[in-house]
Amino acid sequence: MFLEERQQAILDLLKTDGKVKVKNLSEFFDVTEDCIRKDLGALERQGKLKRTYGGAVAERENLHMHEVAKHRDRDVDAKRKIAQAALKLIRERDMVFLDISTSNLAVAELLVKDEKDITVVTNMIDILVLLARKPNVKLVFVGGTLNKSHDGFWGNLSFDLISKLKPDIAFVGAVGVDVKENSVSTYDIEDGANKAAIIRHSKKAYVVAEARKLNSDGNYNYTTLDTLSGLITDQKPSKDICDAAEKYGVQIILP
Repeated sequence: MFLEERQQAILDLLKTDGKVKVKNLSEFFDVTEDCIRKDLGALERQGKLKRTYGGAVAERENLHMHEVAKHRDRDVDAKRKIAQAALKLIRERDMVFLDISTSNLAVAELLVKDEKDITVVTNMIDILVLLARKPNVKLVFVGGTLNKSHDGFWGNLSFDLISKLKPDIAFVGAVGVDVKENSVSTYDIEDGANKAAIIRHSKKAYVVAEARKLNSDGNYNYTTLDTLSGLITDQKPSKDICDAAEKYGVQIILP
């Protein structure tokens, strides 16, 4: 096997398992452990993994996609699957909080066709527009300071109203979910403060995140996984992520 082929195979194993061990790779490829360490060093310098004691883990991304408009059309199928799973958790007469999230926009699109009588609370403008003429949906809009790039409102006024509510169920978006480090992150502190308040005041709260976000990070950790009722994603994560989620008592919900 050529050097490039072995290093690509290492990355493929990382994608599947989330981590690799030098000893196991040495036996698998029938090369010395020193050879594997050099491979891991080269891949780390390329930004493709992060070396750890005795092995390596997948490098986490921070894509800095701050504007909602830039990723509204990304991972459309994944968001649709997440929305379908979320819809099954909503019951008749529930108060449902949908915060600023393109996955939540997909939930709202499904609610347009749903006949349950519910109350929807949101601080995202596009969700408001979608559900404004839906007769069986009582709509509560959370105002405050407009953030145009995020298509929604946050700040002290938003936080004050959120703190007075008690939704039956809430769905909050995320930029990154680090199951092993027990953290959920976003880019902006004010957005994170709103999300944390929504989780704190809701009877049940779920993070909605495409599977790729389990390998991504934002800049602000707004909650820990053990505060959540569950994590809704579009495909089953690797075994090490599932094991870590189980450790924190977090249910991973799939379509």
